[in-house]
Amino acid sequence: MNRRTGSIVVLHAGLIALALLTAAPLLWMVSASFMAPGESSTYPPPLLPHHWTLEHYVVLFTRLNLGRAFFNSAFIAVTTTAASVVINAMAGYAFAKLRFRGRDRVFQLLLTALVVPTQVGMLPLFLELKALGLVNTPIGVMIPYLSSVFGIFLVRQYALAIPTDLLDAARLDGASEYEIFWRVVLPVIRPILVTLAAFSFLSAWNDFLWPLVVLSDQSRFTMPVALASLAGEHMLDTELMMAGAVLAVLPVIGVFLALQRFYTQGVMSGSVKG
Repeated sequence: MNRRTGSIVVLHAGLIALALLTAAPLLWMVSASFMAPGESSTYPPPLLPHHWTLEHYVVLFTRLNLGRAFFNSAFIAVTTTAASVVINAMAGYAFAKLRFRGRDRVFQLLLTALVVPTQVGMLPLFLELKALGLVNTPIGVMIPYLSSVFGIFLVRQYALAIPTDLLDAARLDGASEYEIFWRVVLPVIRPILVTLAAFSFLSAWNDFLWPLVVLSDQSRFTMPVALASLAGEHMLDTELMMAGAVLAVLPVIGVFLALQRFYTQGVMSGSVKG
């Protein structure tokens, strides 16, 4: 074994060790969710259940009605993801390729919002929603996710690489701006849109603070808020909390695995073109 091969082996061994170290808590979380009540609290904690049981998942969906929170999160995340992809794609393309007065200044002004903490805007946004009667409603939760400066910036940087000659040729053929966007631009920027969709879904699904501020009715709670309320009532029931955490993590992992190929393509293309 030469020196180069040895270095590669050591590198891969280190990466595998780090991956296992990162995945270990998640794997134990799944294992603990199938343990009998109190089993995970023994010392030393077991790696695998002595007797596998689905009791905790049954309790979550029957007695604790976590299925409602799961549906609320899924509805909000899917709806806002679809809407945000369209809105951010339109805005990003406009700032990249359409000419209008004040375009660059408006975009620079938008970029300044990236340095403002999200929490700073929560109070004025909450007061606006309260005046509109949207507090404690799914729409009130969705509004902040519908568009983001980061999403607009991401699409704009990718759309800058679209050849202007391609758009001009479509205009000469009689295509309207609407047709150009849907038939020419969208297929070209699809990789970055999938990346944006992954970011939007994860943000909407995992967000805890904003739904906690807006929602007061337990029947409208999202998964993070519902799990936090359960933790207060069942703090010592570790296995039950682990089952709830598994339910919260599964959609995130599923979306990432489903979009992994497009996500990687979008990130790599953006790094090359940007």
